[in-house]
Amino acid sequence: MELPFAESYKIKVIEPIHRSSRNEREQWIKKAHYNLFNLSSNQVYIDLLTDSGTGAMSDCQWSAMMLGDESYAGSSSYHILKETVKRITGFEHFLPTHQGRAAENVLFSALVKEGDVVPGNSHFDTTKGHIEYRKATAIDCTIDEAFDTTSTHPFKGNIDLEKLEKVLKEYPAERIPFIVVTVTCNTSGGQPVSMRNLREVSNLAKKYGIMVVYDSARFAENAYFIKRNEDGYKEMPVKQIVREMFSHADAMTMSSKKDGIVNMGGFIAMQDEELFNSASVYNILFEGFVTYGGMSGRDMNALAQGLEEGTEFDYLDTRIRQVAYLGEKLKSFNIPVQEPFGGHAIFVDALRFLPGLPREQFTAQTLAVELYLEAGVRGVEIGTLMADRDPVTRENRYPNLELVRLAIPRRVYTNNHMDVVAVALKNVYDRRDEIKKGFEIVSEAPIMRHFTVQLKRV
Repeated sequence: MELPFAESYKIKVIEPIHRSSRNEREQWIKKAHYNLFNLSSNQVYIDLLTDSGTGAMSDCQWSAMMLGDESYAGSSSYHILKETVKRITGFEHFLPTHQGRAAENVLFSALVKEGDVVPGNSHFDTTKGHIEYRKATAIDCTIDEAFDTTSTHPFKGNIDLEKLEKVLKEYPAERIPFIVVTVTCNTSGGQPVSMRNLREVSNLAKKYGIMVVYDSARFAENAYFIKRNEDGYKEMPVKQIVREMFSHADAMTMSSKKDGIVNMGGFIAMQDEELFNSASVYNILFEGFVTYGGMSGRDMNALAQGLEEGTEFDYLDTRIRQVAYLGEKLKSFNIPVQEPFGGHAIFVDALRFLPGLPREQFTAQTLAVELYLEAGVRGVEIGTLMADRDPVTRENRYPNLELVRLAIPRRVYTNNHMDVVAVALKNVYDRRDEIKKGFEIVSEAPIMRHFTVQLKRV
């Protein structure tokens, strides 16, 4: 008899979580103006808001923290992390930052100017925010299959080469600072990009003299999907696949709070020394000296160890199997989700879940609030609120997908927790016809409004 699957770790430390009543949750979410970001963590039972910085570090990571060198300049922790990044990614030059959006801020300050266009695959919120803040334009070139949640295309994060080349032909090279490839592609459902597509994007970029930058927050999960689903890679170690992936890029930004399995940290890496020197100026200005860049020595040590662990197959297999476990549970209840399941989250298709709710009433946000009210489960809207307003017309932008993301922290919850999430969502699905009205905006920020928006019921 074949042995059943089990996690590749055992639990050493636990943290109690509080189960609240429906009445408490109704009061809390109203006080939070129906914005799940405004809830206190102790008002949440199972927190799937994000997988960013919410993972559980290993005993080796905690041990490494005790050896952190907190020297302002030239700490040994910096050199340990720099060598780890070089060994795993192949990039010669490296700048630490305090998190991923800080890495974008530094690199984009060196590269993006007003009037530029940045093509890519479904830019995530901070990426688009940093582009549009600089009065440039993000152009989505993701393949069409990404926007059909019923399609089983194995690499829905791929860039459509025809769409990309159309942009490269339409605009002069001096107005295209780089092509951004997000691996895995969060906005389209945590979907991977194939090695073939990475290679073809790189070849096309070279043809037009354009840089390629990877948004690499979940690069290891992307490598796992390449190993599992792409011909020629099944027997290749994850770390070798990662090196090949980055060989097709000129630079990368990293939110280490995802695949680095740390609570805080990020970095930029690149091959070009001139770009490194230019970005270093902004790193010192915004983050800190080039050998710490907003990170403590202990955090750099933990990240170096996390990058080693996060690129091991057993860890990735355990992590992604849990995501699939939740996905299969939801499918068994006929709940519409993005398929195939992504690497870090399950994405519920709110338009298919609540087809009668007008999109101007924020369908995905309405569903996310209902899930919280049902069981204290906090997800996040990836839809019209996050899409923001058009910077010129100031009208709401309605993206192709209206999703509720259930992002699973690394090494934190058991499958019993996933069962609770699945049944809670089923209970909402069973009463979906009773959900007639959504929300309207009371107040919002001019950019990246979803973090602080205040809503009221229609």
